[in-house]
Amino acid sequence: MTTSVIITLIAIVFLALAFDFINGFHDTANAVATSISTRALSPRTAIIMAAILNFVGAVLSTGVAKTIGSGIAEPNNLPHGEYMVIAALLSAIFWNLLTWYYAIPSSSSHTLIGSLIGAVMAGAGIEALKWGGIGKIVLILILSPIAAFIAGFLIMLLIKYIVIWTGNKSRSKLNRVFKFFQIISAALLSFSHGGNDAQKAMGIIVFGLVAADVHTGTDVPLWVKIAAATAMGLGTSIGGYKIIKTVSRNLTKIEPINGFASDLTSSIVIQSSTLMGMPLSTTHVISSSIIGTGSVLRFHEVKWGTVTKMLITWVITIPISVVLSYLIYTVMFKFFL
Repeated sequence: MTTSVIITLIAIVFLALAFDFINGFHDTANAVATSISTRALSPRTAIIMAAILNFVGAVLSTGVAKTIGSGIAEPNNLPHGEYMVIAALLSAIFWNLLTWYYAIPSSSSHTLIGSLIGAVMAGAGIEALKWGGIGKIVLILILSPIAAFIAGFLIMLLIKYIVIWTGNKSRSKLNRVFKFFQIISAALLSFSHGGNDAQKAMGIIVFGLVAADVHTGTDVPLWVKIAAATAMGLGTSIGGYKIIKTVSRNLTKIEPINGFASDLTSSIVIQSSTLMGMPLSTTHVISSSIIGTGSVLRFHEVKWGTVTKMLITWVITIPISVVLSYLIYTVMFKFFL
């Protein structure tokens, strides 16, 4: 292995773990926003719990990593494929930091996938992309927030009718009961988040290793699992308080009853996608769940202006990431390759 290959691989691993770390604090809101908002958990306790369970979830499955590693393009057929990975990671990190700075809960999944597509297009042409695999990924990215909204609405509606049927009308009593359930649902959501989101960094590392001819197949080495899970856990422990505020306060009023319903809904949708080996946006799923459950309780109190801004960000993330990574790779190729 030449010195240049070693340096390139170190850069890939460093940038992938940096992306995972940023993803941790960027997407912390996914798991803890509702429980912090309702004071079921203190911010410190919620973030520590999320960090630990993010790590556990990240090391227990690899299906999503395999999809990222080979579903968008075939890394062993790409000239300079390892540099495409570097360009994609630089693009994704930039977009994540930009949206974090402005407290916009955008999707780390969207930006990573869009960035990888743009870098491959720049380096190998549009024909190098696996459109069948990309189509499946994009379909899940589109359908999962819709499923989360509908499921959140129905679960909250069911809970509402159960509460009415049992005659439990005391709001304070209901809040005490559902605060306990919310701790459980937040823990499940943290585990689910790690099981899907951390695998994206694992997949991009494997993509780079295969492109550099130092690894074969789509299996994720143990050291990659541990490194990515650790980076995600550490990033989560920092806490993305800006985005937590947007998700927990600027969408709709959250009480323990709809906070529990939102977390449960998100966990079901994320776990289902993870079992299929498909990446999704945990940000989109939890936000859609909150909107869905909030619509049952107080439709007129949902802050649709904030929802509109989020939708715009969701729509533009992939196209912007494609263009950004395309430009980054083009500059890299012109001056450094």
